[in-house]
Amino acid sequence: MRALCWEGVGKLAVRDVPEPRIRAEGDIIVRVRASSVCGSDLHLINGYLPAMREGDILGHEFMGEVVETGPGVRRHRVGDRVVVGSVVACGGCWYCRTEQYSLCDNSNPQPVFTEKLWGHAAAGILGYSHAAGGYAGSHAEYIRVPFGDIGAFAVPEGVPDDSVVFASDAMPTGWMAADFCGLTGGEVVAVWGAGGVGQMAARSAQLLGAERVIMIDRFPDRLATAAERIGVETINYAETDVLEALRELTAGRGPDACIEAVGMESHDVGPTYAYDRVKQAARLQTDRPTSVRQAIMACRKGGTVSIVGVYAGLVDKFPLGAAMNKALVLRMGQMHAQRYIPMLLDRLAAGEIEPGYLATHPLSLDEGVHGYELFEKKEDGCLRSVLHP
Repeated sequence: MRALCWEGVGKLAVRDVPEPRIRAEGDIIVRVRASSVCGSDLHLINGYLPAMREGDILGHEFMGEVVETGPGVRRHRVGDRVVVGSVVACGGCWYCRTEQYSLCDNSNPQPVFTEKLWGHAAAGILGYSHAAGGYAGSHAEYIRVPFGDIGAFAVPEGVPDDSVVFASDAMPTGWMAADFCGLTGGEVVAVWGAGGVGQMAARSAQLLGAERVIMIDRFPDRLATAAERIGVETINYAETDVLEALRELTAGRGPDACIEAVGMESHDVGPTYAYDRVKQAARLQTDRPTSVRQAIMACRKGGTVSIVGVYAGLVDKFPLGAAMNKALVLRMGQMHAQRYIPMLLDRLAAGEIEPGYLATHPLSLDEGVHGYELFEKKEDGCLRSVLHP
């Protein structure tokens, strides 16, 4: 079969690889119908997560059709149209039983790297390096899904492929980001990053009761899309001092909650950003925490900072003093896909959330390298390239 593979730092290629096979009784094999690129893939491609091997298949946000099931599968049959959460979870460990699926104890078969890096291993993630289990990804014609009864969900009738594909990752990540904020109604929420996750976080915050949502980015087309599609206020950080603008928009108080949906390669203007780039390039820090710093400094006293952008290791100049003395609540993590996807599918079918507009560039699998180029360079108004094997 054909698959989009990692060929070294900054290099991708479509190559022929063996088709996946059932390995455990709970596995299912899915023929991929739509697989979206994601900002966190760029961290892998660019070498910021040093656990990739040449030939690894990328991709973790996808939907498709079940073509084979293991003998232990009960919820799915051949021919079912399913969307699959990117996080692999066993469904039986303490973390899964308490719906903290991205912390599953049993789904990462290669835990040594992350145990040393983080103290404990988190769950496996499809297509997300050998630090996350070494699973083959979804930018391929077929993919093996472990624990298929736990991680795959039937797609409601009438929901298009290029819409439901985002229920795999962008929607549940965005919903969890807003859920972490503890919204009760009437709040002002600021969101850093107007990509797919950021826009889904903004819409989720509205549905959870936020009165105002303010989105921060530097790309005018993304900000315009968010304003038109979701009805948010916007700040272009390349033109405006973000902290001053947020103070003005909130009568000096600051947002009640701040969502960081950018991650370890966050961008900024000015000398601090140049400093972060140099330190990251020299591997004196693994991640650039620009957006996290801003979120902590902007958030009102006693507010919440929710971090769903991916970070892997160490950062410099983290404003711990501001977080402590303002009594901020910090919540963060990889999304608990299996907790949120069923509810989000219901909302998607009801029309409460419509993410299909994120799929600005539907492409064939053979155009995958070009799709990532468009996405990384933010060219041609690209919000997401969605590959169709």
